[in-house]
Amino acid sequence: MNESNRIREELGPHATDELVSLALRLDGARPLPAPAFRGRLRRHLVNQPPPFALGRLRLLIATYASSGAVLLVLGAIGAAGHGPLA
Repeated sequence: MNESNRIREELGPHATDELVSLALRLDGARPLPAPAFRGRLRRHLVNQPPPFALGRLRLLIATYASSGAVLLVLGAIGAAGHGPLA
């Protein structure tokens, strides 16, 4: 499949030839990082440790879930006409 057909498929059935031409021109003019930079970036990202250990991730999930539950309870109390925001 050539680029024109791929772009026409992505833009939809009502894409005009002018729009496809513009998309091809923009796609061709898009700057790409140098291969050396991309290689260094890939090696850097592959060698990074995972951002969160599984235990820490579970702790974050539990913290967010419990704080969300507390906020829902406070909202329900406020909607019932009690509490500091009633």
